Amino acid sequence: MGKTLVEKIWDAHVVKSQEGFPDILYIDTHLIHEVTSPQAFDGLRKRGLPVFRPQQTIATADHNVPTLDQHLPIKEELSRYQVDMLTKNCKEFGVELYGLGHPYQGIVHVIGPELGITQPGKTMVCGDSHTSTHGAFGAIAFGIGTSQVEQVFATQCLLQQKPKTMKIEVNGELGKGVGAKDIILYIISKISAAGGTGYFVEYAGSAIRSLSMEGRMTICNMSIEMGARGGLIAPDQTTFDYVKGREFAPAGEEWDKALAYWQTLYSDEDAQFDSVLTFDAADIQPMITYGTNPGMGIGITQEIPTTSSQPENEQPSFQKALDYMGFHDGEAVLGKPVDYVFIGSCTNSRIEDLRQVAAFVQGKKKADNVEVWIVPGSKQVEAQAKLEGIDKVFEAAGFMLREPGCSACLGMNEDKIPAGKYCVSTSNRNFEGRQGPNARTMLVSPLTAAAAAVTGRIVDVRELV
Repeated sequence: MGKTLVEKIWDAHVVKSQEGFPDILYIDTHLIHEVTSPQAFDGLRKRGLPVFRPQQTIATADHNVPTLDQHLPIKEELSRYQVDMLTKNCKEFGVELYGLGHPYQGIVHVIGPELGITQPGKTMVCGDSHTSTHGAFGAIAFGIGTSQVEQVFATQCLLQQKPKTMKIEVNGELGKGVGAKDIILYIISKISAAGGTGYFVEYAGSAIRSLSMEGRMTICNMSIEMGARGGLIAPDQTTFDYVKGREFAPAGEEWDKALAYWQTLYSDEDAQFDSVLTFDAADIQPMITYGTNPGMGIGITQEIPTTSSQPENEQPSFQKALDYMGFHDGEAVLGKPVDYVFIGSCTNSRIEDLRQVAAFVQGKKKADNVEVWIVPGSKQVEAQAKLEGIDKVFEAAGFMLREPGCSACLGMNEDKIPAGKYCVSTSNRNFEGRQGPNARTMLVSPLTAAAAAVTGRIVDVRELV
């Protein structure tokens, strides 16, 4: 019997396998940041251990960093402490750090791909849920906890149970105004925020193949939001063209050798998945969330479901979510006013996202009732946006291109949404308090976010493009 792509990569990285025990899985690349690494470094220090393979470890500061005045000391004490500790730890243990001011600094899941660190066939981990982003390149990539960060530091291996496999196919052509973010929000709305639990997902089908690498990263990024261990897409010419020539990509003979291997990375025709789901791209419209988990999503023209339509055991939590959001059963979201628009995060802060937003807002003005934060995913994205004059387009529209960081995706830095305010956001999570205490988050695509920024309300972007 043939193998799935997940099985091929997994099996190639198993150091030892014994029935009844987790596999010992070798990790090719370990990405770290300032939030989940301090305790792991302390663990090494207490045990007198070095980082086993520091050349396979890359660090950056992203979660706690301000997105204005990065040349000044960080104001928030805890944030400043964590960033300072990362600098100290990386220096002590010999780990490469792309800290504030470095031209490669940025959100960890943005810099890995753009620097050519992320490559097909790799195993990659990071102490961050959205590590599955790197699966867009045909890599096994997943988030780990702090104790596991220490385990990888010390051994370059992890104890892991082999996951079940799921294939999600999306076939057909996407309609106008519909993009990768809408695809993944649609899938999660159909299978729920727990529908992928226990699985590693492979995304396939003509609609997935038609996406750019940036779009594929958006899809894989949110795999965790359906409960999946991770998600990936088989590499193809789009993948190879993106990787070639990047800073840490193979070159010359090494490129030829790598490419020959990468071209074997696909699921065999007779491979058996534990679950297969199929969707039609034509059924997907611009999506928006109305509740407090990413599975609570609807098409932009649809109405919020009723509490009574939910399974009986889920009705109390469903009603609690609507109460938190200030919404009601059967209500339409179209036309609702918004207070903030956040365009950024490891889901949608790449140059393609900023280009799409700039093209839409060119010649338009920000609505008076909205505050707009546009946060590039990295210093390289920021530099490219300025090179292309995108910052000037935003400035003319009344927006501001800030400096790189995780920003308002999570209330861990200075960019917080005030209590009770509605934020239309291109990020990945809409939990209670995610963007700040009692902030209300509605997840959307960059295009839908841009439309809200210029109209001041929730609109169907298809009517404006």
